[in-house]
Amino acid sequence: MEFFTKETKTALQAQEAALRLAFAPIAFQATRALRDMGILQAVSDAGQTGLTIEEVLEKVSMSRYAVRVLLEAGLGIELLIIKDKKYILTKTGYFILHDRLTRINMDFSQDICYLGMNHLQESLTEGKPAGLKELGPWDTIYPGLPLLPPEIGKSWFDFDHYYSDLAFPQALPIVFENKPRRLLDIGGNTGKWTLACTAYDKDVQVTMFDLPGEIAIAAQRAKDAGVADRVSFHEANILDESLPFPSGFDAIWMSQFLDCFSEEQIVSILKRCGDALTETGTIYILEPFWNRQRFKAAAFSLQQTSLYFTAMANGNSQMYHTDDFFKCIDDAGLQIIEENNEMGLSYTLLKCKKK
Repeated sequence: MEFFTKETKTALQAQEAALRLAFAPIAFQATRALRDMGILQAVSDAGQTGLTIEEVLEKVSMSRYAVRVLLEAGLGIELLIIKDKKYILTKTGYFILHDRLTRINMDFSQDICYLGMNHLQESLTEGKPAGLKELGPWDTIYPGLPLLPPEIGKSWFDFDHYYSDLAFPQALPIVFENKPRRLLDIGGNTGKWTLACTAYDKDVQVTMFDLPGEIAIAAQRAKDAGVADRVSFHEANILDESLPFPSGFDAIWMSQFLDCFSEEQIVSILKRCGDALTETGTIYILEPFWNRQRFKAAAFSLQQTSLYFTAMANGNSQMYHTDDFFKCIDDAGLQIIEENNEMGLSYTLLKCKKK
């Protein structure tokens, strides 16, 4: 990853970047206010003509003071420029306002991470998600997901699904190339992959493995889709090694799942996956690895998402570098027989077999 191997800024540029980080929480909240209180939309609607502060005031229900401080902050954040006392949206402002990927990431950062990140240093020291108490009284975030207020839960599920869902259409032909009859979907969440499989292949039997709250949602969705006869559920905490996996599967699927665990836990899960396979069975792992990204912004996003796991999710996992993740696969007695780094927006699909 060449963009992480050398210094590219002058001293002045580096100081500017440092100052932006020093004020980053304030700039983040100002950006949200500009977006959510209608100012960016009003300026966007005016196009390159722009709006004066008086014209902005005509379009939003805010005081002159509130509009002024936000507009001026927007200049420094580079969401706006000003010409002849008229504010005009920049390209960055356009993406903040109109880009779905940016909106999903920003809502996730605000609703799930923002308050909890104040406990990051505590989380790093203790190896526990100390920030999670800002959302609820759980040891990890996963049992609490069905219990989050709807608007907060939406931000988590939108973030979780947006990336992986884009890879599903590409992954289905690969997984079903050899016509698996029994497939185990581990960490199936709300059942999107399970339902995609039953729609793609009318003969496949899918078992979804997850926690009770997620299974309740997925079971209802399977019933609504008319495929309840081809979908079964295995309800268990995957970290409880005393509970065996169901077995006899031709294929096992894990999408953005193993990044929710430490390296030791990943090895344990993968060993049990190997035991759950038929002799010719295949494990498919869909993951975003930060060192497999084509763009620096994508790698940056994954590196920062790792700290969500640290402070909010479980305290001991991350978005992995392939060196660390591939060692887990090897330690579990598996081998990678195929690697596809062109899945969806930023994903790698690994095809693994028992050694």
